[in-house]
Amino acid sequence: MAFVVTDNCIQCKYTDCVAVCPADAFHQGPNFLVINPESCIDCDLCPVECPAEAIYQEDEVPENQKDFIELNAELAKVWPVITDVIPAPADAEQWDGVANKINHLITDLD
Repeated sequence: MAFVVTDNCIQCKYTDCVAVCPADAFHQGPNFLVINPESCIDCDLCPVECPAEAIYQEDEVPENQKDFIELNAELAKVWPVITDVIPAPADAEQWDGVANKINHLITDLD
């Protein structure tokens, strides 16, 4: 079982979680991070490091965010691995807690 990055990471994209991942399971898109379910070793280190509280154990993902399970798996196939902490966007705090940010998700790396 893997951990899943959900809606609140969109536009926040804090990378504190990346620093503690021993499996290099995080992948980076333009304004969102995902976890590769094939790489995740279920170590439980990343959820506590996420300032946006956007990471859940797969079987604990809120019902209204279950689509993020498949989304993480799909985007991990095309987005590059991220292993270094990078600064959060300047407006990350403003986005933290905003509901239904899925319409702001940018999936194209161009």
